[in-house]
Amino acid sequence: MAGHSHWAGIKHKKALTDAARAKSFSKLLRAISAAARTEPNVDFNPRLRTAVSKAREAQVPADTIQRAVDRAAAAAENLEELLFEAYGPGGIALIIEVTTDNRNRAIAEVKSTLSKNEGKWAAQGAVQWAFQKTEAGDWEAQFPQEVGQGDAKLLGKLVDALEQLEDVQAVTTNAS
Repeated sequence: MAGHSHWAGIKHKKALTDAARAKSFSKLLRAISAAARTEPNVDFNPRLRTAVSKAREAQVPADTIQRAVDRAAAAAENLEELLFEAYGPGGIALIIEVTTDNRNRAIAEVKSTLSKNEGKWAAQGAVQWAFQKTEAGDWEAQFPQEVGQGDAKLLGKLVDALEQLEDVQAVTTNAS
């Protein structure tokens, strides 16, 4: 009987989990490479230290982490860090952190995702005033804004869609 093989079921489940794991590893390793470009020593680079600890929590192999640091130190990859600003449903401010090897593709993907999910592209500096950078290098909302229930669902959908993009490292909102 076709389709009743135990191994076939396992194979399909394993393919799905492996694909999700590879995508998360890719994001984490790009963050490590971007952070290691300025200083490849974890002891002197808090941003790299944070990226490496997140990768270790996700069980990225140590040799893979080291290869990402070495690649960045040797400047083998031409990664660029970008910061995009946008407004989501209900006027919620968004900061989108991107690490990419192709600036034009990343801009097009983010703009497309925003337009499909009721978001609006904002000019540089239009949203940044509502956020403050922490010591760890993350963004924190200075002025949290209340969100209606309908807008909260739309905002959640927008943030999920943005985080699904391969180049997007983090999405921060000022929603409370």
